[in-house]
Amino acid sequence: MEHRFVEANGARFHVVTHGAGRAILLLHGWPEFWLTWELVMQRLGDRFTLIAPDLRGFGDSSKPETPGWAPPDHAADMLALLDALGVEGKLGVVGHDVGGPVIQALARTAPERFAGLFLFNTAYPGIGPRMSEPGRLNEIWYQSFHQMPFAPLLVGASRETCAAYIGHFLRHWAHRKDAFDDVMDAWVDNFLKPGNLAGGFAHYVASHAGRVAMMRGEAPALPPITVPTCVRWTANDAIFPAAWTDRLGETFADLDYAPFPDAGHFPHREAPDRAAAEIAGFFGRIWPAR
Repeated sequence: MEHRFVEANGARFHVVTHGAGRAILLLHGWPEFWLTWELVMQRLGDRFTLIAPDLRGFGDSSKPETPGWAPPDHAADMLALLDALGVEGKLGVVGHDVGGPVIQALARTAPERFAGLFLFNTAYPGIGPRMSEPGRLNEIWYQSFHQMPFAPLLVGASRETCAAYIGHFLRHWAHRKDAFDDVMDAWVDNFLKPGNLAGGFAHYVASHAGRVAMMRGEAPALPPITVPTCVRWTANDAIFPAAWTDRLGETFADLDYAPFPDAGHFPHREAPDRAAAEIAGFFGRIWPAR
């Protein structure tokens, strides 16, 4: 794994690259940073060049100067980062959770840059009001808490409080509860770095208005994304139920969808062999052999 820092779009991004071949950009979610992709990168490096940045606000990348940083802002960052890295030709992009809305923004802003999109469980417009149904309230509470100015102070009060908070989501959202046990110390170290709790929470500040509009059924109608898209949605995700896949075709016009069994919110950590195989299979189909 090669670590570097790259200046782009007025910020400094920590980027990890690995492998050789056609380029695939890997976009993490919350509570994550580049390391969440390490197991997949190890399995795909013989076929692709993997590019795993810390999004602005996360890991060792710059933190937002505004109260929030929304998916279109992250998308602008990523396009500038790709230019700074000198990535030429159409590339692939893989993401989930926060990375999913960023991918959607990328595909709407610069579809010509991407050969294909690959998404694990993520927010998309078709979820609509289901996100806020009474039975979901115990799952989405953190989205409001993260907007409170005192949230970083409370979560980061000690190593114990940070580990309890971050560890809750890594275990509760996973189907394989030990998926992060071997890297939990690295996760806590990451979120205890100055600005990293607030930097990650900034996504929820910036996304709040859009989420409320989606929950009310008032989100503006957008044309379908035409870039070839593969979605693998896990069967055991506590935050994104598999039933929410029913309207994917309204957002992605060229859709390859299939369920991903026996995994929760983090298939790339819980089942990296299968996750890597699905990613390689999709891009192998849309990228003919050279």
